[in-house]
Amino acid sequence: MSVEFVFSVHVLHQHSISMIRSRTDALLAGCVFKAMIHGSCNTVLAAASTIINLQSPVSREANTLDSQFEQGHAGALTPSDSRDKPNGKQGQKTLRRLAQNREAARRSRLRKKAYVQQLESSNLKLAQLEQELQRARQQGFLVYTSGDQPHSANGNGALSFGVDYARWLEEHNKKIDELRAAVNAHAGDSDLQAIIDAIMARCDEIFRLKGAAAKADAFQVLSGTWTTPVERCFLWLGGFQPSELLKLLASRLEPLTEKQLDSICVLQRSSQQAEDALSREMEALRQSVVETVAVSASSSLCRAAGPSGDYTGQTVAKLATLEILLRQADDLRLRILQEVQRILTTRQCARALLAISDYFSRLRSLSSLWIARPSTEMN
Repeated sequence: MSVEFVFSVHVLHQHSISMIRSRTDALLAGCVFKAMIHGSCNTVLAAASTIINLQSPVSREANTLDSQFEQGHAGALTPSDSRDKPNGKQGQKTLRRLAQNREAARRSRLRKKAYVQQLESSNLKLAQLEQELQRARQQGFLVYTSGDQPHSANGNGALSFGVDYARWLEEHNKKIDELRAAVNAHAGDSDLQAIIDAIMARCDEIFRLKGAAAKADAFQVLSGTWTTPVERCFLWLGGFQPSELLKLLASRLEPLTEKQLDSICVLQRSSQQAEDALSREMEALRQSVVETVAVSASSSLCRAAGPSGDYTGQTVAKLATLEILLRQADDLRLRILQEVQRILTTRQCARALLAISDYFSRLRSLSSLWIARPSTEMN
């Protein structure tokens, strides 16, 4: 039996419904299907596209710094199929980038924490300085700021002495507290002597700084601007009066031997004589300056002219001797302290230094009470 024609029916999506098309010659059904793949839907590509589209919002919504995300979804970044080598390398690169981001964030948090701690420390130091400044003002110290410092070519050394004295007084009080604790603990003479020597060395240091300040501006040292108002009432040539200090020690250090009492009395008379001599020189200087200025003023009125340069030069030359008087007064003070240390025993000398420190501390406390007193209205 011979076959001339074979008819078959195929549904083609590119043709309209109810349309029949024909073709001559031979045609294999498999060829038709293979040739028409380009016009059909590829399910593999569609599935891959769906997975990628689903992964994109997940990666955007998840926190890359979240360890739970890293542990739970690291598998999504690492291919399960060992045959997909390019995707495996990309996953490792992503994990390294995430680790670098975590380390950078950690370092940033540490820097921020250190910066905040530095700010808090600076704020605390500033508050402490403000409290010290306020306490110094309440005690009567003249504290100059950058806006109210007097302009003087030679006044910088004298003004800086106030700062040096405040620092010295703080360290001196620490040494006095150490000496008081040693005396109360009945420490040995060697331990007490070491503390006494340190205190005496610091006394020598403050007199040296004071001499440099007097060389810069003797009048500020004479007025005692670094002391409290009550202390300034008892100043003698810019400091304490040695004979008065010896009277205080004679009454506070009982019992003393007869030899010690005689030595202190001799020292007190010697100090009083030196003080009287310096006081006379100071009064003579003051009187000489007053007479020079008065004579120059009367001569200027007669000439109807301004002040001449002759009297100003003479007056400045006379006032220069004030520095010498201040230095001699400080030398006397230091010599009296050294003589007292030589006369007394180690334990008595420790008690003497404590008595001197308590005396000046009470003066400063009295000044604070005076400044803090309630103001009374005048009728």
